[in-house]
Amino acid sequence: MRLRAEFTTEPFDGEGDPPPHATETFAALEKLGLTCEFGPLGTEVAGPGAVLLPALQEMLAVAFANGATRVTLQVEQAGDGERAQ
Repeated sequence: MRLRAEFTTEPFDGEGDPPPHATETFAALEKLGLTCEFGPLGTEVAGPGAVLLPALQEMLAVAFANGATRVTLQVEQAGDGERAQ
């Protein structure tokens, strides 16, 4: 099963460099071998469920350890032909 997740960490100031809770979650997922897209309003990551689900648990731990007060997370099954890596 392939999954795609999108998450946003808060607080989000909107100006200046992204906060550590955003950049460190991105780095942690990439370190686990997942390809991510870092955007201004969230990060997208996709992959096999067996890899992605435990990675999302790690992402949550990293986010809160780096100052996040809230994480909004959406996970969906990736359809055929989508860019799930």
